[in-house]
Amino acid sequence: MVNFVKALILFPLAVMVVLLAVANRGPVTLSLDPFSREAPEITFTLPLFALMFGAVMLGVFIGGMAAWLTQGKHRRAERHYKREARRLRSQARPGSGGTALATVPGSGSPRF
Repeated sequence: MVNFVKALILFPLAVMVVLLAVANRGPVTLSLDPFSREAPEITFTLPLFALMFGAVMLGVFIGGMAAWLTQGKHRRAERHYKREARRLRSQARPGSGGTALATVPGSGSPRF
């Protein structure tokens, strides 16, 4: 079922991408020299669809890096909590040399 839904979404998307590439295959000149319009130093001539796909890929990469960098504090907190849970688990294990909770005689509840 999941593969059918994926195919139902991705197939029309792939067709649209191919149609976009075929319709925009004319060459365009990309100039990276903002100072000289008549004789730019750095220019590239490539199909328009290649320029558009490159811009989309660059945007996805920059967005992914920005999301990864902003989530750093959450990853750090998760590592801290995992270390703390591991430490507490090893202390609560009987025979591990840590301080285990003692029970009050007759009550069965832990004494702190």
